[in-house]
Amino acid sequence: MPTYPVDLSVHPDVTSFFDPDTNTISHVAVDPSTRACAVYDSVLDIDYAAGRLSHAHADTLIAFIREQRLTLEWLIETHVHADHLSAAPYIQETLGGKIGIGAKIVEVQETFGKVFNEGTAFQRDGSQFDRLFEDGDTYTVGSMTGFAMHTPGHTPACMTHVLGDAAFVGDTLFMPDGGTARADFPGGDAGELYDSIQKVLALPEKMRLFMCHDYGPNGRDIRWETTVAEEKARNIHVGSEAQGRDKAGFVKLRTERDRTLSMPRLIIPSIQVNMRGGHMPTGEDGRPVLKVPINTL
Repeated sequence: MPTYPVDLSVHPDVTSFFDPDTNTISHVAVDPSTRACAVYDSVLDIDYAAGRLSHAHADTLIAFIREQRLTLEWLIETHVHADHLSAAPYIQETLGGKIGIGAKIVEVQETFGKVFNEGTAFQRDGSQFDRLFEDGDTYTVGSMTGFAMHTPGHTPACMTHVLGDAAFVGDTLFMPDGGTARADFPGGDAGELYDSIQKVLALPEKMRLFMCHDYGPNGRDIRWETTVAEEKARNIHVGSEAQGRDKAGFVKLRTERDRTLSMPRLIIPSIQVNMRGGHMPTGEDGRPVLKVPINTL
């Protein structure tokens, strides 16, 4: 495992945008000294029943970046999301920046290429993205240096992105009262998820953690920012409140819980689009089209 270049003296400004339709939080991280920024986990709006795309959430991000006179350098996907579509290409077309994801995307593409019976025209080499991050890879946002930390389990390609004292954890962790991500999708693994969570919790206790989703357990207000210290103390699946649950206990808990969960409402369009870097699949006539696999997921 590489030695990660943690630097708590770097403090990006983070502004977050909640999408109530998918319970997703997108984050804009800004370098105060250069006004460069990165977007983590953008959302493309879809009316699935009508088959219509729109861009309200993405346009809100674009308007914020323009109003703040920021320079967009990165559009980061923490993983191939199963609950919302990525707006990264739409935002890139307007503001520029590079689209990045974990290098294990090739495993996700191979797995779901079979699920959706994709032909040879669908490239399974990650070439739809501008950058494929390996564990420990670094990148810059203005004068700040960030790094990618491989945290699989929810999916093989999940990465936690750390920028100074801020870490964007994707679906690996939820707020302490929300616990942890599911691990039952193709390529998921509860044991790997446990190990990945331990990597996140090994970061400095003052590290700010930014969630990709929140569902307001027990009716509380939506929240998306916590710390390593708070997760270690209060996370109901892996923290002190979990009463010392070990890896075997976590795998048992996660496996039993995942059996009770329904598939995400937007999993079919989301994976087809997101494994392509946010681009829509097309039919033989070149028009956007989605497939519905039967008795496969």
